Amino acid sequence: MPAIDPCFTSFNTRINDEISNNINIPLPKKFTYPFCYEADPLSVLAAQQLQQHLLSQKNWQYDFESNGKMFGVLVVKNQHDQLGYLSAFSGKLADQNHLPHFVPPVFDMLEDEGFFLEGTAPINVINQEIKILEQAPVLTQLNVQLEQEKQQAQIELEALRLNMIESRRQRKLIRQQSEKTLTDGDLTLLLQDLGKQSVAEKAEQKHLKQSWAKKITDAELRLNQYNAQIDALKQRRKTLSSTLQNKLFEQYQFLNQYQQQKSLLDIFGDLTPPAGSGECAAPKLLHYAFKHHYIPICMAEFWWGSSPKSEIRQHKKFYPSCQNKCQPILAHMLHGIELDDNPLLKNHAEGKEIEIIYQDDAIVVVNKPAEFLSVPGVNVQDSVSHRLQKQFSDAEGLFVLHRLDMSTSGLLVFALTRRANKNLQKQFITRLVEKRYVALLEGKLDQTNGDINLPLRGDLDDRPRQMVCDQYGKPAETYWELIEHQTTDDNQVLSKVYLYPKTGRTHQLRVHCAHIHGLNMPIVGDDLYGTKANRLHLHAQQLTFDHPYTKAKMVFEVESDF
Repeated sequence: MPAIDPCFTSFNTRINDEISNNINIPLPKKFTYPFCYEADPLSVLAAQQLQQHLLSQKNWQYDFESNGKMFGVLVVKNQHDQLGYLSAFSGKLADQNHLPHFVPPVFDMLEDEGFFLEGTAPINVINQEIKILEQAPVLTQLNVQLEQEKQQAQIELEALRLNMIESRRQRKLIRQQSEKTLTDGDLTLLLQDLGKQSVAEKAEQKHLKQSWAKKITDAELRLNQYNAQIDALKQRRKTLSSTLQNKLFEQYQFLNQYQQQKSLLDIFGDLTPPAGSGECAAPKLLHYAFKHHYIPICMAEFWWGSSPKSEIRQHKKFYPSCQNKCQPILAHMLHGIELDDNPLLKNHAEGKEIEIIYQDDAIVVVNKPAEFLSVPGVNVQDSVSHRLQKQFSDAEGLFVLHRLDMSTSGLLVFALTRRANKNLQKQFITRLVEKRYVALLEGKLDQTNGDINLPLRGDLDDRPRQMVCDQYGKPAETYWELIEHQTTDDNQVLSKVYLYPKTGRTHQLRVHCAHIHGLNMPIVGDDLYGTKANRLHLHAQQLTFDHPYTKAKMVFEVESDF
């Protein structure tokens, strides 16, 4: 009998029979492209079994209602041609790296008596020393003393300056009066005396400045000497942390199907691996599979629990692997494995035409189809601007003024002259251009209108996704109005809305609709923040601006196909 692997979970008997007989559930011909995929039926089944385990297990506790977690499943065949799956969680779960049913981490930095805990001990001591120094009353006293010295110096020097101005005024009056009443000899003596007074005052001012400068310099020196202790500790901490970090990166060794092993340092080369690299579910699963000679069939990652405040994560929804941390690692781990085609390399605009709504010597307005780039992408050149440049080759130029996401349909305006471009750019910058979108949302809105204010920034670990960030995000505001409710054939209630973006951030409308602090209802077909469908149900329906030459108000409107 083969040894039982506690991390390997067999599918139930019915599913195994169906797979063995190629009934309903065929094996995929290629492995999952992890950065953009629709979950294979086998991965869905594995995820469903894992989700049942999460609901029924009693070995550990975790509050998923407060903090959700990303899980992954990897469907594999073992050396005995048995089909099953491996399970993993990203990062730690219930403050642990090792839990029954799940594959272990590639490297356990929390292992007792491990070098990481040993290496963090002196860093923690330094952290405590820095904390003590930064919170010590003497530091506050030194800062207060320096500030008081500066303020007192300013007060006394300003008082002296005002006295000198008054003395100069008095001397001027005395000189003017004396010129009328004193003899030349007496006037000369008086002027000499007044001059000595002026020199004495300037000398006093110089002495006072020098005196305060010395006091302030001494106070700054005492403060700098104290801060130098803190800076020295911080530099020592930085050196220890860097050494420990590099040693840690070296411990993360990832296998591929050829049993080739690479560390994080080897994989990222001259770049510093991002924090948490190697702790995601996907590399954990693949490393364990290759280490134990399983054959990978397909994989998927899903979110379980409540969404974080900054990102948009839906319970049970499948998500691709992150780009920043996982892409370099998985490129090594999946080397030599035939993958599904990368959808991002496909030209989705092939066979589609651009409808020109309006054109004159200054502008051209088009209705962009869904799944059509506004401007050339990294991998695909075909786009609205690329085609229009060819069509209007005799124009002064084709100037891009704004964009729509590839998946969004609707109105776009381009300038054909520098003059028109300058005018329309100003209208966009000053928010004189009015835009109205129509969208279909997954759910029933109870209110009829409202404002959404959620600052946005790019997700550095998972571009092109955007995230809500109060600290670093750019202001983003959207006004919305409910149009109607719709009911699908399976009795799902949808909400059709108008969206009026007051700012133009990347994915603003998609995030504002899907985020828990927005409408908390993804746009139908949103493959980034919701669930993929036949298309993203977001359409730029109306565009209003002043003509750059005639100044006449231009209003364009094209209805959506949903």
